[in-house]
Amino acid sequence: MLEPKQILNEAEELMESAVMYLDDALAHIRAGKASGRILDPVKVEYYGQMSPIANVATVTTPDARTIQIQPWEKKMLPEIERAIINSNIGLAPNNNGECIRLMIPPLTEERRKELAKQCKGEAENAKVSVRNARRDAIDTLKKQIKEGLPEDAEKDAENEAQKLHDKYVKRIDEVYAAKEKEIMTV
Repeated sequence: MLEPKQILNEAEELMESAVMYLDDALAHIRAGKASGRILDPVKVEYYGQMSPIANVATVTTPDARTIQIQPWEKKMLPEIERAIINSNIGLAPNNNGECIRLMIPPLTEERRKELAKQCKGEAENAKVSVRNARRDAIDTLKKQIKEGLPEDAEKDAENEAQKLHDKYVKRIDEVYAAKEKEIMTV
């Protein structure tokens, strides 16, 4: 028989991972400000292996609209440039022979609304994951009654699962609201 505490801990881990995934997903959505995390999905071939740009170059943001990529080896400049062009990040690299600069264009109002909508979808997916973790925990608790768990202990654990759900949904709303504010700020 599983202990209610163990079931709740597993549910909380799943809820926490949903919030962490949301945080990561929102970091990759371009909000009009330069961020090195935009380049996370871009990989370049480096000594026969596909590596993230951050593993072969220094990525900095000298100002709010520019990302600068300084490769550790000069021969990597064309490789990095090609990888950025072939990726779907929507930025054109500017290679000056020493480093690559990516200029982040200002967002239009329409594009800001699209990005906010995309963020809302990611937040909803995270909420669904949290709800699923709560539902699975409650189902497991109900099965434990058949194995000898007292009904009042099951009800207490069910209430605790609901409190965890509410806590993580609130955190998701806070993360989403912060990203939406960042996107809508001109």
